[in-house]
Amino acid sequence: MSQQNISPQKVVGIIAEYNPFHNGHAFHIREAKKLCGASCCIVVMSGDFVQRGGPAVFDKYTRASMALSSGADLVVEMPPAFALASAEDFASCGIAVLESLGVVSHICFGSECGRVAPLMELAHILVQEPETFQAALKQEVSLGQSYPKARQTALSRYLSSLKCSRDSSSLLAAPNNTLGVEYLKALIKRGSSIVPVTIPRQGAGYHDESLSSGYSSATAIRKMILEPGRHRGTGAPFADCGDVSTHGALADALSSQIPPACLKAASSAVPVSVNDFSLLLSYRLLELAGPAKEQGKRLERFADVSPELALRMSRQALAFSSFEERVAALKTKQYTYTRISRCLMHILLNMTQEDMDTRKRLGYASYIRILGFRRDSAPLLGRVKKGSRLPLVTKTADAPRLLSPDARQQFEQDLFCSHVYQSVVEQKIGIQPKNEYTRSLVIL
Repeated sequence: MSQQNISPQKVVGIIAEYNPFHNGHAFHIREAKKLCGASCCIVVMSGDFVQRGGPAVFDKYTRASMALSSGADLVVEMPPAFALASAEDFASCGIAVLESLGVVSHICFGSECGRVAPLMELAHILVQEPETFQAALKQEVSLGQSYPKARQTALSRYLSSLKCSRDSSSLLAAPNNTLGVEYLKALIKRGSSIVPVTIPRQGAGYHDESLSSGYSSATAIRKMILEPGRHRGTGAPFADCGDVSTHGALADALSSQIPPACLKAASSAVPVSVNDFSLLLSYRLLELAGPAKEQGKRLERFADVSPELALRMSRQALAFSSFEERVAALKTKQYTYTRISRCLMHILLNMTQEDMDTRKRLGYASYIRILGFRRDSAPLLGRVKKGSRLPLVTKTADAPRLLSPDARQQFEQDLFCSHVYQSVVEQKIGIQPKNEYTRSLVIL
């Protein structure tokens, strides 16, 4: 796009996890700016925990640095309560943060569909929730289907009843389409003026575990980083953690999957997996222990934990297995792997349903935590400071004087989550990482 078509007033927002940041993400940022004619890109990024119900493979500061080195201008943190939530709440929080910044004109997301119109059609139906759709959804859930599957089936039945020439409900079978619909629902509910734009997902599928010469999935790249053993049959063993630059074959593989500007940040980070939290989870469940029914009642107060799931968890409290083994033992047709993982992480991080409800009631976000920015984007930061409808936290020590009592309580809970993550890093490498009070903004 020619320079004259780029408007300094247009700012595109992206909601992401970057778990980890890779070539496809860099392409997304470039295309988002180009399609929207935007001079700047603001990313709302999950912090140290992500939606699939586990820790991010690299800490939030490493991933923010990778994004800033590859085209992002400002990175702010999505609160962990919603970074670890369902697609609906994840999207609602992300949109709330983008709107609160006061400068975002567009949002750009990737989708398998590649077009906004059919996704918007589904979003309007799901916001309106016609009675026939609600009845079909209730029936499908009662048959024991997981909520995502039940919703897709109910939507298909509803569209069929309208004698639509095209059943677009199948779009919800693709993960990026599903998340895109949730972004659009959030925009509709808020009456937002932010313009949605989508680009077709490039390269491997979302869940593809094989590396490719083009754009590999984050799933495949995480697997390469986290799984010890041998990569591509090279015979080169990799350690579980530490400086990946010391492992030649892995470093070479990473160099083909992430932008060159990101390699330094990635090679100095400590990879973290969900099983690194196994002992902490076992301790937490023991702490809440008691007779099964009593423990079940205690577990029910945590976010998304149903009475049935709480009872199942309590019966397995003394099975001192890994995090992943616990999830596998609890999985049923009704409860997906991701749902159970999130529930266990909510318990570990002391995220209660009451806290989630309060956060939603207060608009999903009560403050904005800035993780980093580019020096040459200082004017953008100035605009954000003037236009933001929420307090901006750039220095942890300043938060008490900036935040309301409710916001301060949420902020302290969010710090707790990051400190738990950092404690795991310390146990892996035996070196104390910087904490939320000693860590500075990422400025490139």
